Amino acid sequence: MTSESPSGPTIWTGLERKTNAKLKAAAWYVWYPYISDDNNNEVTALLCFLDDMERCFSVSGDSGGLTAPASPSPVSPVLTPTPPPRRARVRYPAMVDVGKWPLFTLLGAQEVSRIRQACVFGTSANEAIYITQDDEVFVFGLNCSNCLGTGDSQSTMVPKKLDFLRGKKVVSLSYGSGPHVLLATEGGELFAWGHNGYSQLGNGTTNQGVSPILVSTNLQNKKITQVACGSHHSLALTHDGEVFAWGYNNCGQVGSGATANQPTPRRVTNCLQGKVVMGIACGQTSSMAVLDNGEVFGWGYNGNGQLGVGNNGNQLTPCRLAALQGLCVLQIASGYAHSLALTDEGLLYAWGANTYGQLGTGNKSNQLSPVHIMAEKERGEGERPTVGSKRTRENTEEAWHRETDRIVEIAACHSTHTSACKTQSGQVYMWGQCRGQSIVLPHLTHFSCTDDVFACFATPSVMWRLLSIEHDDFLTVAQSLRKEFDSPETADLKFSVDGKYIHVHKAVLKIRCEHFRSMFQSHWTEDMKEVIEIDQFSYPVYRSFLEFLYTDNVDLPPEDAIGLLDLATSYCENRLKRLCQHIIKRGITVENAFSLLSAAVRYDAEDLEEFCFKFCVNHLTEVTQTAAFWQIDGNMLKEFICRASRCGAFKN
Repeated sequence: MTSESPSGPTIWTGLERKTNAKLKAAAWYVWYPYISDDNNNEVTALLCFLDDMERCFSVSGDSGGLTAPASPSPVSPVLTPTPPPRRARVRYPAMVDVGKWPLFTLLGAQEVSRIRQACVFGTSANEAIYITQDDEVFVFGLNCSNCLGTGDSQSTMVPKKLDFLRGKKVVSLSYGSGPHVLLATEGGELFAWGHNGYSQLGNGTTNQGVSPILVSTNLQNKKITQVACGSHHSLALTHDGEVFAWGYNNCGQVGSGATANQPTPRRVTNCLQGKVVMGIACGQTSSMAVLDNGEVFGWGYNGNGQLGVGNNGNQLTPCRLAALQGLCVLQIASGYAHSLALTDEGLLYAWGANTYGQLGTGNKSNQLSPVHIMAEKERGEGERPTVGSKRTRENTEEAWHRETDRIVEIAACHSTHTSACKTQSGQVYMWGQCRGQSIVLPHLTHFSCTDDVFACFATPSVMWRLLSIEHDDFLTVAQSLRKEFDSPETADLKFSVDGKYIHVHKAVLKIRCEHFRSMFQSHWTEDMKEVIEIDQFSYPVYRSFLEFLYTDNVDLPPEDAIGLLDLATSYCENRLKRLCQHIIKRGITVENAFSLLSAAVRYDAEDLEEFCFKFCVNHLTEVTQTAAFWQIDGNMLKEFICRASRCGAFKN
C-alpha cells in the first residue's frame, strides 16, 4: 500500500520517513533469515537489491522525502548490521519432502501438493497412508495383512480412497509389525484395521480387519487423543490421561498383571491409578508412558533393558524408572528394543538394546538404566559455568550457545534400530543402524528434520510418526519474486508489447540483466518513463523473457523459443540463449526442423545449428518435402545442399 505525501513523493506507508540506513537495516533483518544457508547468489542479489532500494528512496527535495538531513544529526549513525545468527531460521518450519520416501514418487506433483499428513509403514516400508487438505484419506502399496483397509487384499500402486474415514480429521496414527493400523480422530474416535492374529484391533476377535472398524469396547464416552502400536499390541491415551491396552501380551506388554492376550481395550492401572499420563510409546513388545509431572513408567518385555528399571526382567505391570527421579521428562520414544527420553532441560537419555549403537554411547553394550548422552563435552563444548563465577566474553557466548542449542526433539520407531534428535538451532543428529552401518555416536547430518533421517537411513525406511506437512504462507526470496512478476499492485514500470502491459520492478530488472542496468541510467530516456514501448519482439516472447528474470525458467514452444533466442542474442543473455537452444532441441520435428536450422544460423548458435543440421540429414527425404524447406533463402539452401553432400547424404 502507498500514500501520497503532500510535500514529497509516493512512499511506503508506515516507514515514517526513516533514514535510508535504517530502512536498509530493517530490510536486511527481515529478509536475511529466509535465505538458504548455501545460496550465495541469493545473498548477493539481496545486497544489490538493498543498495538499489536505498538509491531509489534517496530522493532530493524537502522533508517529505527519505533523504538524510544535510546537517550533522545528533543521533549516532546506523550501520549495515552484521547478519543475525542463522539459528533465527528455526522459527520457520521447513517443508518436509515426502518425495524422500520412494513410495511417494508414484504420485504426481499436483497430488503431492494436496497432502497434509502422511505415514509410510510396513515391514519393508511398502505401504502408505495420507490425508489431504480437505480431509480425504488415501492408501496405496502392498496391502500386507489387509493393512490398507480397502476392503480387499489387493495391492495397489494407485491411491485408493477410504470413504469411511472421509472428513474425519486425524490427530494420531500408529502401526504394528503385522502390520495393523490404529487411527484417532479429532472427535476422539478410534479406528483400527489390518492384522489381528492377537486381537490387536481390539474388537474381541482374531479376524483380519479388511476395512476400518470403530473400536468402542470399554471406550464409551472416552476421547482418544493418542495411539501407539507395538509389534502386535496396542495402546490408546484418553483426553483425561488414562491408558488403555490390548492385543498380544506374552511378555506383559498390555500391563494387566498376566500374560494372557487381551481381546478388547483394558485400562492400565496399578501404578498408573490416579495419575495423569501425557504421552505413550511402544517398542516391539514393551510399553512406555510419561506422566504430567515428568515421571516415566514402563512395562512388558525387558530382556535388553528397554524398560530402564535396572534389570532385564519382564514387568507385567507399569514400573517407574527410578534412575530418572528428579528429572522432568517431556517426550519418550521407543525403538525396536531401546528407549529414549527428553527432559524439560533439553537433556537426552537412552537405555536398552545397543547392538547397532542405537543408544549413542560410543559402544555396543546394552544399558539396563538410562544413560545421559550427547553431553556438553561430547558436543565439543566447555564446562557449564557456575553461577556468579568470573567468565570471559568468549565463555559467556559459549554458555549462551550451549543453553540455546538444547535438544528439542527425539525420534525412534519400533520397526527400526535407528535414533535421531534435533537441537534448538535446527541441527539434526542420527545414530544406530543407518543404511547397514552401526553409528555408535550421534552423527551431525545436513537434514533439517528428524523425519528425513528415517526416510534416507532407517531400515526399513518407514516414518517414525504421522508426518504433518507444513502448508503456511512462508515464501522464500525466490518464491516472493516469482509471485510478484506482472503484479500491478507492486510494479513501478510497465512494458507495452502488442497493446498489452507487462508489470515489472526496475530494481529486479537492474539486478538480473545488464541490458536494463544500462538502460535505467540518467542518460537514457527510458529511465524516466513509466511505460516503455517494445515493437521488435512479440508479446509472448518478451513476457517470457521478463518472467525468466524473475524465475530462471522458460516455458515456450520451440517456434516461440526462436524469437526468444533472437532476444537473448540481442541482450547478450548467454544463459537464456542456452535455455532456448535446449527447448528447440527438445521440440524439433520434421515439419519445423529446417526453420529451426535457419534460426540457429541467423543467431549464431553453433551447437544448435549442428544439432538441427544432423536432424535434417537423418530425415532428409521427409524434411525436403516440407513447406519450410522450399521457403528458405536460396543461399542457405545451396549451403545446406553442399554441406549435406559432403556428409554423404546423397550417396546411393
